[in-house]
Amino acid sequence: MKEDNMHQLFEKFQHDFDVEVPSHGHKNRFLDKLKEQNQMQGIAVTKTSKRLWKPFLGMAASIVLLVVLAINFNTESDIQDLASVSPEMANTQNFFTSVIAEELEKINNERTPETEALIKDAMLQMKTLETQYNQLKLDLTESGNDKRVIHAMIDNFGNRINILKSVLENIEGIKTFKLNNNETITTL
Repeated sequence: MKEDNMHQLFEKFQHDFDVEVPSHGHKNRFLDKLKEQNQMQGIAVTKTSKRLWKPFLGMAASIVLLVVLAINFNTESDIQDLASVSPEMANTQNFFTSVIAEELEKINNERTPETEALIKDAMLQMKTLETQYNQLKLDLTESGNDKRVIHAMIDNFGNRINILKSVLENIEGIKTFKLNNNETITTL
């Protein structure tokens, strides 16, 4: 019975409660405010998480930079070559490297299809000697300028020059042979 009375009461006063009518566009403004509020909460969460990681990223980047610099500094400064032994050895190294560069230039100027295999073989030998020289530089660093290592380094340079001179002599031999063959063919 009480429920019936309540229903009747609400039905009787149903339109009397509707005193205020919302202004035009109220629903849209309300939804826009809700969206804005949700977006602000999302931004706040994102900004908070970015703020938490930012110092750690900076520290991590600094640590990586220091490690890389330390590795480069140690590897570059620790390895010695002939030039680091004395001024005389620096002159010796400069002399050998300039002679090798000149010989390589001569060989490259003489490159032909007939000499290509010979030149490739020489370059492989040069690469092997360069690898050995790099090992000798490490040995020199470890041995504290041991004279035997210094002599081995000088010998390495000499071997490279000998290989290049031998290749140039062989190239001249090929050119002479080719010239003699052409003369023989033309006289026939």
